[in-house]
Amino acid sequence: MQPTSISPLGEFDPAVSCRGWCVRCGREHTLPIGPARGPALDLFDRMEAAGRIDFDSPEPDPRLSTDYLYGKAGGQMFGVLVAVDGFGATVVLKAFSGQYNSVWELDGWAPPLIDTARFRRDTFEAEQRIKVLGREIVAQPLGSPARDRLIHKRRRASATLMQEIHAMYRLPNFRGRVVPLPLAVHPEGNAPTGTGDCCAPKLIGYAAAHGLTPLGLAEFYFGRANRSGTREHGRFYPSCLDKCGRILGFMLCGLEDE
Repeated sequence: MQPTSISPLGEFDPAVSCRGWCVRCGREHTLPIGPARGPALDLFDRMEAAGRIDFDSPEPDPRLSTDYLYGKAGGQMFGVLVAVDGFGATVVLKAFSGQYNSVWELDGWAPPLIDTARFRRDTFEAEQRIKVLGREIVAQPLGSPARDRLIHKRRRASATLMQEIHAMYRLPNFRGRVVPLPLAVHPEGNAPTGTGDCCAPKLIGYAAAHGLTPLGLAEFYFGRANRSGTREHGRFYPSCLDKCGRILGFMLCGLEDE
């Protein structure tokens, strides 16, 4: 039986929703949950009641049903950010992590930090080559030198493609800077797959790009628990450190001056 309301916060510092080390300032920047908890609870309840995430659309899209979150792909993180604009008015933003059932962008939700049309256009050929290598690998005997060479070739092609994809992401901060993702990563080095796609970077990036001052951010998990058991339906979680933590130091820089 699914819970009808969101569970208490998980075991983490309730004062901090996301954090990251800033090379420029030589310190950690953080953002509290603050006033975002209430709107996050409201979003959770609305998703459960509507059974979809396009609840503002007069014509439901079957791809956007919450049934998707209980299928093979499993659940997903959702986030809410509360901010104020230049006139002091409160603004509430919401985001889903990554893609939702292959949907990148949806009206009313924070957009990704990458130009999705460019992404599809510029990665198509490389992805097809990687798929061909995969089929060639399967056709070779296990443990054969030819198979090992193909595996190495596919691994290099995948790494190169990921570097090219990360370079397409544009990350803004509250000092007015906008840089490609690789230049925002700390510590330096290749970022994990999916870096920049989580709720916190989407929400903070949108706020920084549109002159909004964040007051708080809250993220919760909705759907079937993940295989490792680290994410459960109806629970709040802080932003991940292995991906978000490596770019949020840059993205949050300058917020203290707002």
